[in-house]
Amino acid sequence: MKTTGNTILITGGTSGIGLEMAKQLHALGNTIVITGRDETRLAKVAAALPGVTTLKSDVSRPEDIEALYTQVVTSHPKLNVLINNAGIMRKINLHKCDDSLNALTREIDVNLKGPIQLATIFLPHLKSQPDAAIMNVSSGLAFVPLPTSPIYCATKAALHSFTASLRVQLQGSNVRVFELCPPATETELLTTAMNSQDRKGISVMSVSDMVAAAVRGLGRNEFEICPGQSNQLRFLSRLAPKFILGQLSKSVEHMLHGGQS
Repeated sequence: MKTTGNTILITGGTSGIGLEMAKQLHALGNTIVITGRDETRLAKVAAALPGVTTLKSDVSRPEDIEALYTQVVTSHPKLNVLINNAGIMRKINLHKCDDSLNALTREIDVNLKGPIQLATIFLPHLKSQPDAAIMNVSSGLAFVPLPTSPIYCATKAALHSFTASLRVQLQGSNVRVFELCPPATETELLTTAMNSQDRKGISVMSVSDMVAAAVRGLGRNEFEICPGQSNQLRFLSRLAPKFILGQLSKSVEHMLHGGQS
């Protein structure tokens, strides 16, 4: 897949991995459109990255997705790459969860339903382009869960499965399907969802290095991109699944008895 001259839509592009993707891909000569829910953050990105289009849209709302599709294919008819990056991660103690049922599964709406709906609605347009791609951003935790974030990990495992199926269905088409499985990456999501106890023994990757690895993988047609410790998680989930789950389960005791919610 060429990494320049594309028109790329990145969801969740106002911070973290999405923002760094916008920066690096824009610098390579791509036309970039990003989405986000916060108008203030969108305005800051627009000011910092002249030429990048910013659109307010919530991937958990099907009506927003439908409106986004109409707006983007009209204003950017050469759109040929969709990067499903928007995601949320929460630490949830299921013994003490006071969320409503809708709030409890919000990660499913954002992390799983959103990418499925976006990929499906944009697919006919992408198929009309001479060279196109979908990249779904899952996680190294798609291979083995961090039990303190049970719903987040479940959504990433499901997105991993969906991406594999989508790739098979699109074999022989002009749409290539990539999965980016970030390791623990120095972003706002990591600092809000994982404390120092959760990060014990984990190597945290800089967001710039992680995205640079993702861009290289895209250029090499590496369809499952696992930078840093994600590759180790993938390997150990097959070789020693009970061992690696045990390692990632150590923070549960601290959550249950250390006042974490």
